[in-house]
Amino acid sequence: MSDSSAGSVLAVCRVHELHPDAGTVGVTAIDKRAVEGPVRVRPLGLYADLQADRKNHGGLDQAIYAYAQEDAEYWSAELGRDIPPGLFGENLRTLGIDATGAVIGEHWRIGAHVLLEVTSPRVPCATFARRMGEPRWVKRFTEEGRIGTYLRVLHKGTIQTGDVITVEHVPDHGITVGKFFADPTVGDVLALQALHDAGTLTLAADYLTRFPKILAAAAR
Repeated sequence: MSDSSAGSVLAVCRVHELHPDAGTVGVTAIDKRAVEGPVRVRPLGLYADLQADRKNHGGLDQAIYAYAQEDAEYWSAELGRDIPPGLFGENLRTLGIDATGAVIGEHWRIGAHVLLEVTSPRVPCATFARRMGEPRWVKRFTEEGRIGTYLRVLHKGTIQTGDVITVEHVPDHGITVGKFFADPTVGDVLALQALHDAGTLTLAADYLTRFPKILAAAAR
């Protein structure tokens, strides 16, 4: 299924500096900040960006993390503080496009050349909680479900603030990253697995790890 809906890039963010962290890696690259001018997009993400914990972050399936300005404004009102681009560790702050409501496998065209594919939801972690310094942050973020989306790079190029984001393809299965994060059902698992097995949808590896757990929980 195709779609012509469009949003825009409010900010392009990449690591500003590494910080010491209490986690097992000992350092974090979650401090992303908006940068000016064109930024190259490569298969592993934005040029000059990085992830400190590469076991749980980054890679081809999590090359870019997008978060919607509309959701950031919700959190700004809830927390009584500014949520500037990059605070959540995102690479793209979007406007007018629902990152959490994106369908798994959806294609985003950004600018003239870059093509991205929606892969999986962001799962909040202890590093994110330390970054925010808010009580019960992982629980609050999880329960609210405004989690944004990871994307893989299908076609590289450059992006910059103000670029139009056009949704070029929306799979018919209709399962969004937000739905799978908040309420994954047996039906969701079977539908996604069938599409993956047929070669019409390439799932991120973490789905294949989660599927057996979801099925086992449903069978109890």
